[in-house]
Amino acid sequence: MTWNHDEVTGWLLHEGPAMPHLEALTYALADRLCEAGVPLWRLRIAMRTTHPLVTAISTIWERETGPQQVFVSPHGLEQRSSFAGSPMAQISQTRAPVRQDLSKLTPEHHLAYHELRERGATDYLGLPLPYGDHVSGILIAVTDAPDGFTQHDVDGMLKVAPVVAPLVEVRRLTVLSKAVATTYLGPLTGQRVLGGEITRGHVDRLEAAILVSDLRGWTRLNTELPVEETVSIANDYFDIVDSAVRAHDGEILKFMGDGVLAVFPVASTDRAEAARNAAAAAQAALARQTPDIQFGIGLHIGNVLYGNTGSERRLDFTVLGSAVNLAARIEALCGETGQALLMSGEMAGLLQERPQSIGSFDLKGLPGPTEIFAPTRPR
Repeated sequence: MTWNHDEVTGWLLHEGPAMPHLEALTYALADRLCEAGVPLWRLRIAMRTTHPLVTAISTIWERETGPQQVFVSPHGLEQRSSFAGSPMAQISQTRAPVRQDLSKLTPEHHLAYHELRERGATDYLGLPLPYGDHVSGILIAVTDAPDGFTQHDVDGMLKVAPVVAPLVEVRRLTVLSKAVATTYLGPLTGQRVLGGEITRGHVDRLEAAILVSDLRGWTRLNTELPVEETVSIANDYFDIVDSAVRAHDGEILKFMGDGVLAVFPVASTDRAEAARNAAAAAQAALARQTPDIQFGIGLHIGNVLYGNTGSERRLDFTVLGSAVNLAARIEALCGETGQALLMSGEMAGLLQERPQSIGSFDLKGLPGPTEIFAPTRPR
């Protein structure tokens, strides 16, 4: 049975742009190819991405099972034996199609071919999906037809692939933009920026519990240790604070040298819950201190300005206001008082277990002494 590739490409051009993600594109294309008469057993579309944890994403459809779980490849993929020398690696390196008759394999052929053959596959066709000066992804079609793909099948898929390429590129860029926004701004703030809140001066008033943390002995560490070790220590510290903040419904807005600024918005809960979340996150983070990673945390709750500030060409999405300044001043007292966690009276008054007052202090920018509290030590 011959099939008309023009019908498939026409359908892709009309329906493809409306498909929300790579999975939908893969599954719909597989169904369409089968309906057209392609003897398809397996279809895989893989795309490279830019993400701190993920180097590639693959979606797979098989005739017996239909859609399969999305396959995510972590960084270091190129060094893995499963990828090195594989047909996908060959396509990535040469930017050229790969065709392999699976009935004519030798021990020298890559394991990927043998695994497909063991499952009954007879023919493999891998196609690059070029876009501009790079390859957006790879399309792999596999059949279990006794005689494999016909030349008409191969020629048709060669016509379909260039139409798939820009559709994959759009989805690759969507993943990229979300990854960049989430990685550098945080999930909530990233969503706001992607939603269009990118005008300088676009700020909202937000009530939030504020957490400010600072790594102890950072100057000494930079003096005594190689830069690679200090960076490793800083990353471990940031991981500790970030995991604690995220686990308690907060979001880190900024890494400031060796410091952290995080917020726990009241909008999604009530003031007491936001305060408890911030205090719980602080306690969870401090419980993971090590001899090399010691830090202090200051807590406060209040109103802040949340949004875009900066120059015309370089913006920063952050929080501003006296509440943020007070949280930072409180954190600075940790080293002076020998306390790992300090908080304002506003924060202390919202916690179920009332912290203890450690005295009143003159804080820069405030008109008079400010009473500061610390958690009650267990007896």
